[in-house]
Order: sequence, then structure tokens, then C-alpha cells
Amino acid sequence: MSLERELIKRSGGKCELSGATENLKVYQILPTRKGGIDESILINETLLSQIENPETMDANLWRCLNDSMWSEYLPVQVVSWRMLSRLKNQELLEQMYLDEDDLAWAQATGEGEDDENKLVHRDSNGVILQTGDSVVLIKDLKVKGSSMIAKQGTAVRNIRLDHENETYIEGKVDGQQIVIITAYVKKI
Repeated sequence: MSLERELIKRSGGKCELSGATENLKVYQILPTRKGGIDESILINETLLSQIENPETMDANLWRCLNDSMWSEYLPVQVVSWRMLSRLKNQELLEQMYLDEDDLAWAQATGEGEDDENKLVHRDSNGVILQTGDSVVLIKDLKVKGSSMIAKQGTAVRNIRLDHENETYIEGKVDGQQIVIITAYVKKI
């Protein structure tokens, strides 16, 4: 059974946040741990667009979080927590409970952190990088601990951010997971 069909079955064919029945999309919650239905939700396209473009946030569309935060499904709870954090709704956040591992997953994107404490990963041109972005190497890079050289122009897809150092990202080059310094990449 496809992921989309599993999510439609789980949600009854409705957005798992708002209950909308039209323009539904599968949203995989990053960073992924195992993938699949336990890390995905079915979501209305309008809400998804606001998740991916925070500057377009319309708080009125997110009133649905009052209900979705109580979902029995962890991925729905995680997205609800992230959006409540983005909206700075402390009253509802204080009512939510996520165990330690699940809270760490919810916080993995930096939602809920003060802007001064939030790490911002930028490419060589100063463009902000997000988990899941694609970048291209702007110079040949010798990979420490191997004889491999990552060539200039190599595309690195689905990057992950280092949550302790804003100058490091991770990605696969020629099937090998490597750490890359952000000064040597350009977002595609």
C-alpha cells in the first residue's frame, strides 16, 4: 500500500491538522529518522505552503491546532508543536506533552528557539539553508579519512543541518555520507 493511501486511511481522507478534504498532500516531517507513515501527515496544500514559507503565515488558518495538538498520532503532534512554537502560543504549548525523544524531534528544525539562540546555516552567497535543501559544491573538496575528492559542481540533495555548528551540513556524495562546510556550497 502506498504512503498516500495509508495516510488517507489513517486520516479518513482529511487534512490531519484542519480537517479539510480538498487539495491534500503528503508531508514528510524532517529530519526523517525511518521515514514512512510514522513520519508523515496528510495536510492541506495551503497549510503546507505556510509551513514551508514562514513569512506567509496567517495565524487565523492555524486555529485548528487547538484540536490537532491532541491527535493520537505523533507526526500530527510534532507538526502542531512546531506551528504553535512558530506562532509563539505559549498557552497551548504548555498544555502539550511530548516525551523527551519526541520533543527533540519536534525541536530539530529550531522552532521554538529564540532568534538569538537559533543557528542559521548559510551558503557561500549568504542564502539560508534548510534541512532537505539541495546544494552544489563550488570547489573540489578532499574528504577527510578517505581518498575521495568531491568534485566542484557535484549536487548534494536532501542535506541535513548540524544543530551544534552553523558552518556544517551533511549530505551524500557518491553514496558516502560526508560533512561539508557551508562556505563551499551554493543552494540550488
